[in-house]
Amino acid sequence: MSQNLSPLIDLQKLDLRIAEIKEQRRKIPERLQAIDLPLREARQHHQQTSGSVETLVKERRSYEQDLESHEAHTEKMKSRLSELKSNKEYQAHLFEIEVANKKRGDIEEKILLCMEKVEQLQQAAKEAQEKLRAIEKSFAQEKQALDELEGRLSTELADLESQQQARSAHVEKGLLNRYNSIKASRKDHALAEIKEGNCSGCRLQLPPQLISQVKRSEDLHTCPYCRRMLYWSGQIPVESIPGPDLEKTSVLEIGESV
Repeated sequence: MSQNLSPLIDLQKLDLRIAEIKEQRRKIPERLQAIDLPLREARQHHQQTSGSVETLVKERRSYEQDLESHEAHTEKMKSRLSELKSNKEYQAHLFEIEVANKKRGDIEEKILLCMEKVEQLQQAAKEAQEKLRAIEKSFAQEKQALDELEGRLSTELADLESQQQARSAHVEKGLLNRYNSIKASRKDHALAEIKEGNCSGCRLQLPPQLISQVKRSEDLHTCPYCRRMLYWSGQIPVESIPGPDLEKTSVLEIGESV
């Protein structure tokens, strides 16, 4: 590996972790919004059911007042029967009382229907409240976990950025500028390791000659496809030097001795 790239590789590890942390922090508000949605829906449903109960209770009370007024009016009509002198008037008044009684039955039926609906909605409101409490508890737990995660990430990020500045100071300025330029253009990492003959950045196969140069040379080499700076982290292969042919030597020595 080129000694010039060694500090850059360490720097890139910091940069990648910093980018990862920033991405995690960026997603935290999205996660908060995601867990807040069912909470808002549960609150809205609870408010709607509770509001419907109140509306029906008011409607029932209104019918009960109507019934009370109607019964008072009917009693007055009945009290007037003794005052009527002609049979015709008496029969007409009885008919009015009969109509009034029918109307009373209609009002009572409406009151019963309201009471049934109120009972149903009260049960629905109770269930909605229980569901809301469960969701509020879950939301509080998840929000606390996200707040703790945000705190840990912020602390780690501050430490890594401090290390980043310290490592950057030990890299030659021109090389650092080149590194930052490639990193900005690629939107990720500027260095790519050679793995199994491929560039780990673009995954394309590299020419064997270039691989050999990267392995043996201290000069910087870039991938011809993605322009990332290449490095080799394995052992540099050592070429074996051919030794003497032992068998031939042995034969020669025997021949000479003869």
